[in-house]
Amino acid sequence: MKVSALASGSSGNCFYIENDKSSVLIDAGISSKRILERLSHIKRSPSNINGIFITHEHIDHIRGADVFARKFKIPIFATANTIKNSFLCSDESLLHKIKNNETVKIKNLNVKAFPKSHSASDPVSYTVTENKNVSIMTDLGYLCKESISNISISDFIFLESNHDIRMLENGPYPEHLKKWIKSNEGHLSNKQAALGILEHAKDKLKQVILSHLSETNNTPQKALSTFNVLLKERKNFQPKIFVSLRDAATPLFNI
Repeated sequence: MKVSALASGSSGNCFYIENDKSSVLIDAGISSKRILERLSHIKRSPSNINGIFITHEHIDHIRGADVFARKFKIPIFATANTIKNSFLCSDESLLHKIKNNETVKIKNLNVKAFPKSHSASDPVSYTVTENKNVSIMTDLGYLCKESISNISISDFIFLESNHDIRMLENGPYPEHLKKWIKSNEGHLSNKQAALGILEHAKDKLKQVILSHLSETNNTPQKALSTFNVLLKERKNFQPKIFVSLRDAATPLFNI
């Protein structure tokens, strides 16, 4: 399996996962044009993308879904309430409802949806499996039991590390927005994310891609530093830590 974060942040999220027979996108929160550009950067085309899996209805996760899906006739998978509360695609034949804890088979990739806590109608995270488990976990108010369970089985994780708590508290956001970000339906801080890995990941976890970093309330350096300091508390556990980008695709990572 190979993976890349094509984009991650409040301006748009899109993750690419492939094996030798197929590939899928998790979210399509950048424009169709941008998705194509980012795919070209990792030397991939949409021709073998067999599904787009949507986590929830916020615009930074669905912005390009309609145009991209219709242009390339790619099915979109999302929970019923996500479909109901968003405009995912004008071609209803491409829309497929899924349920929490349901696994969809895309050729020899298995894509499992599982619930998470965020301010959306029925948000989910995903674990994509062939022989290894890749989890995509962003927009998390806290690590619920399902999130913890999937951390524990993962070989590779795209994990939200949204904000540095001091930068958030001392930053320019209004108090009601700060309160929401810190709530159980908001976003994970660097420390929450790092503790989640420290306490729940198994030794099989080889890489974590820090995702959905706030442009205002975080920096890649602060996120990386938090992880590096906390993970030192666990002996013989050294997953590689990388930061995703909002304006460019990451390299393709081999799993």
